[in-house]
Amino acid sequence: MAQCEVCFRHCQIEEGALGFCGGRTVRNGRVEEFNYGKITGLALDPIEKKPLARFFPGSLILSVGSFGCNLRCPFCQNYEISWSEEAKKFAKKAETISPEELVDLALGTKSRGNIGLAFTYNEPLIGYEFVRDSAKLAKEAGLKTVLVTNGTAELPVLRELAPYIDAMNIDLKGFTDRYYSKVLGGSRQMVMAFIEEAVKTAHVELTTLIVPGENDSEEEMRELSAWVSGLREPDGESIPLHISRFFPRFHMTDRKATDVRLIYRLVKIAREKLDYVYPGNC
Repeated sequence: MAQCEVCFRHCQIEEGALGFCGGRTVRNGRVEEFNYGKITGLALDPIEKKPLARFFPGSLILSVGSFGCNLRCPFCQNYEISWSEEAKKFAKKAETISPEELVDLALGTKSRGNIGLAFTYNEPLIGYEFVRDSAKLAKEAGLKTVLVTNGTAELPVLRELAPYIDAMNIDLKGFTDRYYSKVLGGSRQMVMAFIEEAVKTAHVELTTLIVPGENDSEEEMRELSAWVSGLREPDGESIPLHISRFFPRFHMTDRKATDVRLIYRLVKIAREKLDYVYPGNC
């Protein structure tokens, strides 16, 4: 048995078994990445889809995903590869690719407007070694690397990746510990610490999905945006915030989609503190 040090769970994993996230295992007494190079999704996407509004707008980026996640959001839009029973099926049939092959694919799409690699779809930090190895090669090849992440990782993981990551969209899913722990199975404090460190080395944009009855109050948005306003990138720029609309799916179909008028009201509130606020899914 060995202890994983990627996130707050610190899973004790038996030899050959999987941790909570489904993406890490133990081999010869050491925790390793089980999903290294195992790809379930690959697509050339607009950078705005990540979403990133202020990082090479109008460009495309080769998006890549694996399987597994260390949160349990009941409304997950990628649950088939993140935390359902379906993810186990994807794990068995995922195509394996090397960092060198992935970077070659990215280089092959530069003529179509691709600027690099985006690790997304599932949670990339549970497989940070593959991200690190690929991003290092991408940097050497003159490509950009983007992380789309829930930010649930210990700071040593971020520090190992930081030299090779150009931009991140990080989920700040809400601003109460109750919501993070009871609904998502996560740690708000870990995410906040991750964000505070990430803005020191990369372009960072944040996304908050507004779930009716959970994190949709004006008071919570005022608190969240006030905290974000205290963050600055190395060049002094304000951190952009995307406020997105929820749609019922997966295990959370007991409520309607977020009212569009509420999204725009919360956007207006956030703009009292922030320079760049964008409505999403409206």
